[in-house]
Amino acid sequence: MLESNRRSPVSSQQGVVLLEVLISILIFSMAVLAIVGLQASMVRNATDAKLRADASYIAQREVGAMWADPDNASAHVTAAPTNISNLLPGGTLTVAQVVTGQYQITVNWQIPGGIAHKHTVIATIAGG
Repeated sequence: MLESNRRSPVSSQQGVVLLEVLISILIFSMAVLAIVGLQASMVRNATDAKLRADASYIAQREVGAMWADPDNASAHVTAAPTNISNLLPGGTLTVAQVVTGQYQITVNWQIPGGIAHKHTVIATIAGG
């Protein structure tokens, strides 16, 4: 009769493995979310860097065209901003003569929902 009244001892460790698995899944999920956020930030920064490089290239291309034909450099001056949306999102190009022989080339662009950016180059074109 002693044998039938004896119960197996209840372990205080029951369910610990399940709890450990749930906590490890939570930590893993947080790490994955952090990596996804980092990836999004990297893509945003890479896009911004590419657009800045494109703006610099566009401005330098305009300066190169003016240096190639210094006698007609003033023909590049624009009264109103030129639309360059095909090259940069919301992009405009403005060329203004600051003083005789000195020109300011300004490239503006804005990503939809983003802030406006500006790249300005001042070039001295000697000749003609």
